Amino acid sequence: MSSTASSTASSTAPGPAGSSRRGRRSSTMGGMPLNDMPWWRWRTNVRSALHMLSDPAFHQSVWLAGQEGYGDVTDAVYRLVEDTWLDNWSAEKYVGAIFRDPGEAQLVDVAVLRVLRILHQVGPDAPVSAYLEHPGWPEAVRAAREAHVRLATADGDDPDVPPRSLDVLRILTRA
Repeated sequence: MSSTASSTASSTAPGPAGSSRRGRRSSTMGGMPLNDMPWWRWRTNVRSALHMLSDPAFHQSVWLAGQEGYGDVTDAVYRLVEDTWLDNWSAEKYVGAIFRDPGEAQLVDVAVLRVLRILHQVGPDAPVSAYLEHPGWPEAVRAAREAHVRLATADGDDPDVPPRSLDVLRILTRA
């Protein structure tokens, strides 16, 4: 094997070139294998965060009301960037692994940047009302909604159902 082929095959980026999968193929979701870990957990967490961040009714009835079981704005932002490091690099890095195409990645990048800008200005320990009252919040919500709808629709899910609780999310992301 040439040194070029060897370095390509040992890529650390998620996806086919760096896949640790051996042998038979698993079932797929939109062409992405279900056993390529941890892409589906990452996608589930990103989708959950975008869903919560994109729903003004949820903000009022759950976050502002202090309803247990859904975390808060900071928790949603953490789920958005925790494993993916989308706070450090573009979602484009995950096209073919977490995101189906550059369009999904671009929408996620816009949402991440808008939400992170507010998080840094308001602070991670601010009350929910500080986020909701921030002048940039409506635009962050709109960007999160666009990304959420695109990902949910691509996964065959209804983007308008209410966000799931963190307990349900934990069940969905178990190995």
